[in-house]
Amino acid sequence: MNKAIFLDRDGTLNVEKNYLYKIDEFEFIPGMPEAIKKWNELGYKVIIVTNQAGVARGYYTEEDVENLHTFINDLLIKSGAHIDAFYYCPHHPTHGIGKYKVECSCRKPKTGMLEQAILDFDINVAQSYLFGDHDSDIEAGEKMKIRSYKVDGDLFNIERYKF
Repeated sequence: MNKAIFLDRDGTLNVEKNYLYKIDEFEFIPGMPEAIKKWNELGYKVIIVTNQAGVARGYYTEEDVENLHTFINDLLIKSGAHIDAFYYCPHHPTHGIGKYKVECSCRKPKTGMLEQAILDFDINVAQSYLFGDHDSDIEAGEKMKIRSYKVDGDLFNIERYKF
């Protein structure tokens, strides 16, 4: 089995920008690229799990989300790091439009994205961690018995945690 670091995206991996999808607006949280590189070196799968209600609301497309995720990984690869997978929920139960206005099992604090990643990567949750900036992130991780930590979104200091 593998161990994993699950990260929320906006406010945890990158600086919070309202409904971020534009590549030129992307900015890492300071310290996060270095932390990802360290996790890669320690043998953790690094997996993003992110709610993307902007898709549900019609602000941007799933293709926009996927293009941004490719860009993020390309930046990390240049610094010797990488993200193993990106999982995102494009739904919203009340503010979605069309096919995206649904009560789904993937929108955090529900656990669908985590469950899928655990299956896809054969993850041992007892050896894994989750970091997020919202209570819904932490709730999802705790439901799956993953050690979960709320971060402040200003600076990520990997030295605060024991790996």
